[in-house]
Amino acid sequence: MEEKTRCKWCVGIDIYEKYHDEEWGVPVYEDQKIFEFLILETFQAGLSWITILKKRENFKLAFNDFDYKKVALYNEDKIQELLLDAGIIRNQLKVRAAVSNALAFMKIQEEFESFSNYIWKFTNGKSIQNNRQSLKDVPANTPLSDEISKDLKKRGFKFVGSTVIYAHMQATGMVDDHVADCWKKS
Repeated sequence: MEEKTRCKWCVGIDIYEKYHDEEWGVPVYEDQKIFEFLILETFQAGLSWITILKKRENFKLAFNDFDYKKVALYNEDKIQELLLDAGIIRNQLKVRAAVSNALAFMKIQEEFESFSNYIWKFTNGKSIQNNRQSLKDVPANTPLSDEISKDLKKRGFKFVGSTVIYAHMQATGMVDDHVADCWKKS
């Protein structure tokens, strides 16, 4: 069996390779899936993505399958329960941000009919196909992620700095940063 050439950041770790092969850079238009990645990316701030991937199923259980309508209703008791959950990242600011971000997420849905309509308007509904030659050519953020981050913060989102947003854009396929020799690019 021929081994696939992948982006170097994921090579050698099964969960990373699976994520790379099946999800990273694939356009996501469904609001609940976009919210899932938003929660995961905000919890990842300051941590490695592998840490989040390994805890993804725990996050899914803790946050009601990433149902933003349910997350928006979390009260103080639920927040305290989450802060005791060793299966997730127990950062009080991030847990509280997940709740306030769910509320802000639904406000955007009211304004744009869906969060997908809102977020994808920044790329005219299409994935930006970058031509990265190697991992060192992939930026941590871009002027577009700066713009989206600024707009989200203005709308009440937390833990959505430009680097978090660029990672979200990569995760949801708003940008395709697979490098030139990666099998996903061919």
